[in-house]
Amino acid sequence: MGFPGTWMTESESVVYRVVPKCACSTIGQIMYYSDHGEFFDGDIHDAVDGLHKWAREDSQPLIRANVQAHKSYAFTCVRNPYTRILSSFFDKICGIQRNGKRYRGKLVPLLVQKYGVEVGGDDGKDEFDQIQSFRRFLLFARDTIRWKRPMDPDIHWSAMSGHVSTFIVNGGRYDRIFWTEAFNEGMQHVLDSIETPHTVDLASIPRFNESEGHGPKRAHPVEDYFDDLSMHLVYEIYKRDFDLFKYDVDNPANKMPTGEIDLDEVHAKLGD
Repeated sequence: MGFPGTWMTESESVVYRVVPKCACSTIGQIMYYSDHGEFFDGDIHDAVDGLHKWAREDSQPLIRANVQAHKSYAFTCVRNPYTRILSSFFDKICGIQRNGKRYRGKLVPLLVQKYGVEVGGDDGKDEFDQIQSFRRFLLFARDTIRWKRPMDPDIHWSAMSGHVSTFIVNGGRYDRIFWTEAFNEGMQHVLDSIETPHTVDLASIPRFNESEGHGPKRAHPVEDYFDDLSMHLVYEIYKRDFDLFKYDVDNPANKMPTGEIDLDEVHAKLGD
């Protein structure tokens, strides 16, 4: 029984289930700051101390004991599936990563060869048809999720409900799930619900968008990337995300949720 993707402050003030592409860098830095009074120098995903992470073997017994006994406030954060998959495309597929290389080595050449995706040349700076390439990437994402071909789905575009569910299935319970689109309100609610060694003034916290600048800028409004077929594919892939986290599947231009998240419904539907 495990809790992959789960982070916890060293003071055990709060537990967080990471959902990729949903403000996780900013949330991790806020957690780090709340314990240490300073931010981690670098990408919080690279931190190997100062924050308990399930990926650290020495953290696992502490996280397991805390989560199973629900000792601390537990939360996660979600995002509109349309903007999340679009962000994954520009960051992970078109962008050059922190190490100066393409994401996952052979992934981009595979997409270019088998799906006809363009990514803006070797450095991602050339002009290319973003809409056409994104829609071709969407077919690839659907193939990885539906059939695990030509590879297993990547954490950055696999469904949020899948990430959220592992925490529940293995014995955890969320106290709050909030939206990236209402970040300050949601994060403030979490901070108001916990005691931290250092006070966090959310208004003065910078946004740690580690993917920013990796890839080309989005040249069109969100809705331009999604025609009828694309919207159908997105709903096929992310139906549970739209339903559980209350996003508008019929209008890619509306990134805001259309209702409140029902925590009991989330636990019931993702807990089996």
